[in-house]
Amino acid sequence: MDSPPIATSPTEVQLIDESEEFRTLRRSFRSFAFPVTIGFVLWYLLYVLLSCYAPGLMGTKVLGHVNLALVLGLLQFATTFAIAAWYARYADRRIDPVAAAIREAHGAVVHAPRESAE
Repeated sequence: MDSPPIATSPTEVQLIDESEEFRTLRRSFRSFAFPVTIGFVLWYLLYVLLSCYAPGLMGTKVLGHVNLALVLGLLQFATTFAIAAWYARYADRRIDPVAAAIREAHGAVVHAPRESAE
């Protein structure tokens, strides 16, 4: 069995991870992502439950041959795209500037995903 590693000084990545700026960045991301994800999952489950347990309601004609199930199903797609646009705007304003400042402050140690893919 290998011996445990010898305690060394924290690496640059560990220092970044423990910094207040990075904690603020994570908090900002989580404060958006978690509530929106929970809301969307609940909205999706409502659609599924209504489809399973309220077929009469979901079969209600809204316009011609278009029923409530089709309208709510299409709204699922619309909601997905709206959330994606909302997150892109949120990230541009609140997440990306802080992430760029962290990258700039720590030099070449941290690369943006696009930079490392090139």
